[in-house]
Amino acid sequence: MRTSFISTVLVSLSLSLPAMADVFTLSSQDIATGKLMAKTHEFNGFGCSGDDLSPHLTWSNVPEGTKSFAITAYDPDAPTGSGWWHWQVVNIAKDVRALPRGAGSVKSTLLGENAHQVGNDYGVKAFGGACPPIGHGVHHYRFTIHALSVEKLDLPSDASGALAGYMINANTIASSTIEALYQRD
Repeated sequence: MRTSFISTVLVSLSLSLPAMADVFTLSSQDIATGKLMAKTHEFNGFGCSGDDLSPHLTWSNVPEGTKSFAITAYDPDAPTGSGWWHWQVVNIAKDVRALPRGAGSVKSTLLGENAHQVGNDYGVKAFGGACPPIGHGVHHYRFTIHALSVEKLDLPSDASGALAGYMINANTIASSTIEALYQRD
């Protein structure tokens, strides 16, 4: 009985390991899940004095059927009642696998020819760094790569973060997230 159980477990593990190796994965040289971000990624304004640079991001094991990518950075802890969109990029070409630090600047040419940055909650079409209120505790910043089933999301030039988020989620095949932290005391 015990040998049969062990054999079943080993067979199950051997069948699931290849699938686990092919999981769509987001990684970064700059940020990590559960770790505090550097001041490099803090906003410059609203009382914050960081460098306001988007982090380096890279992704691997892209799912079959991916036609483009989108990136979002969102703080659910912002005291707004609806969180805070720090960054949304759509229409990233399907052959792109990484963005360097600072790719989210206002006039970036590092996102690719057809990529489009949606206006963030600071009112800028670019990356806007972390800037939680002083004394508000640790905030969680969810950087997510979305593999999309469409080549292009047709969004109006003044699309809201909510509309962009809806369209991204409606066309996502798979996604992967790094949840970095930031706090101002």
